Amino acid sequence: MQTIQAMLLAITTVVLAACGPDTATRATTGAATGAVVGGPVGAVAGAAIGGSGAVQVK
Repeated sequence: MQTIQAMLLAITTVVLAACGPDTATRATTGAATGAVVGGPVGAVAGAAIGGSGAVQVK
């Protein structure tokens, strides 16, 4: 069930990302969609890499 919900969310996001009357609106919605979708994914990937000890900041 969770897979179906994720697929529906992804499809809806892609369909609605191109909506808008002009280029500025489409760019703004595209940027917001990218932040909403990419933010959590980047946070999880960063936490996994940082928690593994593979990357160390000196």
